[in-house]
Amino acid sequence: MKIALCQINPAIGALSANAAKILDFAQKAHDLGAHLAVFPELSLTGYPPRDLLEKKEFVEKSLQTLHRVHQKTPLPIIVGFVDFNRHPIGKPLHNAAGLLVPGESRLQVQHKTLLPSYDVFDETRYFEPGQKIQCMNVNGKKIGVLICEDSWAEELLWEKKQYHTNPMEVLSQANPDFYINISASPYSLSWFHKRVDILSKSVRTFKKPLLYVNQVGGNDQLIFDGASLALNGHGDIVSQGKSFKEDMVFFDLETQTGEGLSQYPQEIESCYQALQCGLSDYVSKCGFKKVVLGLSGGIDSALVATLACDTLGPQNVLALFLPSPFTSRDSFEDSKAMTINLNIQMYTISIDELFKIYRKSLEPLFKDEPFNTTEENIQARIRGTLLMALSNKWGHLLLSTGNKSELAMGYCTLYGDMSGGLSILGDCPKTLVYALSKWRNSKKDKPIPQRIIDKPPSAELRPNQKDEDSLPPYSVLDPILKAYVEDHASGAQMMAMGYEAALVKKIVKIVDLNEYKRFQSAPTLRITTKAFGMGRRFPIAQGYTQEEKG
Repeated sequence: MKIALCQINPAIGALSANAAKILDFAQKAHDLGAHLAVFPELSLTGYPPRDLLEKKEFVEKSLQTLHRVHQKTPLPIIVGFVDFNRHPIGKPLHNAAGLLVPGESRLQVQHKTLLPSYDVFDETRYFEPGQKIQCMNVNGKKIGVLICEDSWAEELLWEKKQYHTNPMEVLSQANPDFYINISASPYSLSWFHKRVDILSKSVRTFKKPLLYVNQVGGNDQLIFDGASLALNGHGDIVSQGKSFKEDMVFFDLETQTGEGLSQYPQEIESCYQALQCGLSDYVSKCGFKKVVLGLSGGIDSALVATLACDTLGPQNVLALFLPSPFTSRDSFEDSKAMTINLNIQMYTISIDELFKIYRKSLEPLFKDEPFNTTEENIQARIRGTLLMALSNKWGHLLLSTGNKSELAMGYCTLYGDMSGGLSILGDCPKTLVYALSKWRNSKKDKPIPQRIIDKPPSAELRPNQKDEDSLPPYSVLDPILKAYVEDHASGAQMMAMGYEAALVKKIVKIVDLNEYKRFQSAPTLRITTKAFGMGRRFPIAQGYTQEEKG
C-alpha cells in the first residue's frame, strides 16, 4: 500500500480553491501509484477558521464542497473538515477527519478528541470533543486516525499531564496496521525537534508506523512549517516533506520505506524562512501586490527590507527615508547603500518643516516645557502619517519594522513607528534580529551594510540618542523578557536565575504598563512559543503589581 502525504497551503475560507488544490494533489498522487492520499487538519476550510465557524452557512457550504470532492477524487483520501455535532448536547461542531473512498456513499469519520485551548488555540470555543475513537478501514488495512493534539497526550510535552485520555493508546487496542496524524501545527523555534521526539516515542511505544501530515503556509499571525513525516515501526524517519513549501512525499506500508526525504533547516535559517512564508502568504492572501516600509538606517528596517525583497522581489518593495533634524549622515548613507544592494526604489522626504509646524502649533500650550518624549513621538507620528499616506494612495501594505524587545518595553510609538498592516519582527527579540541579519549577510550578496550591524542602535529622535539611554543592553534585556513573557517566570524565579532584583522589577513593571500599546499593534508573525497577539491575553486595566507577584 503506497500512501501519499500531501502537505498543502490552504487559504482560510477559500472552500472552492482549497477543494481544487486537494483534488489536484489527489490526482497527482493517483498518477504516481498511490493507493491513499492524506491531507492536513481542516484542509478544506484552512486552519484556524476562527469565527467563520459561527456562520452556519459557511459550515453548510464546506460540507457541500466536501461532498463534491468525494464525488471527484480518483483515489481514497483522508481530509480534514468541519462536521456538525448531531447530538442534542454540546458545542455545535466537530473538528473532523473524513475518509473519502470513490464509489462509497458514506464517509468514515473520526472526530478530534483532544481540543487545545491554550496559547493561540481556542478549539473548545467551537468544537465538541469526539466521543468514539475507532479505526478506519481502506484497501483491507486498518488505520488509526488522529487529529493533531490527539498525538500530544504524551507526558514528554507537558510538565503535568494535560489529558485523561490518550487516543493513540485507545486506538492501539484495535491493533491498527498503522497510524495517521493529520495536523495544523504552527511553527515556533525548536518545535520541530520536539514534535519529532514525541512522535518517535509514540511509535516506539505502540510499534506501528505513523504518518504525520502537517499544514504549510501562513494564515494571519500563524506560520505552518509543513515538514510532514513518515516514521517506520522503529520510529525512524523514512520520508519528510519540505519546510515552508507545499510538497508530496510517499510511504510504502509493506516495505516501510519512503520516497522524498528533505532536511529541516538549522534554527536561524528556519526562522528566516518562516518569516518569509508568513509575509508571502499574508500579502497574497490579503490581496496585496506590493509593500512599503520606512527605511531608517537601523538594523530592524534593514532586515525587514531584506526579507521583503527576498520574499516578494525588489520590484514589489518601496522604501521611504524620512530624516528629522536628528537623523545622522550615516543613516542616510546606510539607507542609500541598502537600496543599491537590494535594487529597490527609495523616496526621501524630510520631516523638518512638518516637525517645526507641529511644535509651533503646540507652543502656546507647551510654553517653556522642556523637550521630552512628546516631541520624540511627534516625529514618529509624522513618519507614520506619511507612510500610511503612501500605503493608502497606492494600495501597498505598510510593514511595521519594530522588534519584540521594543514592543515589550513600550519603546515604540502608537500611530508612529507602530503603524502598519503587518509586523514582521514583532516576535523577534533584538538579539535575534542581529542573528538573522548576520546569517543573511553570510550569503554572497551581503545586502546589509556592516556599519548598520556594528553601530549602537538608536531611534535618532533627539541629539546623540542611543537605545541604551532608556533600555538595558539587549544581551541583558532579552533573556529577562523571554523568562517573563514566554516562560511566565516570577520575579523571584528570575532573581534566582541571577538577575538583579531592581532591574527585574523595573522591566516587569514596564512590560505590564505597555499592554495597551501592544493591544493596538499590527498583527505579528509568530515565531516563538509566546508572541504578543492572539496567544497572549493579559488585561490592560489591572492591579496585580510586581510586589503582589512576589
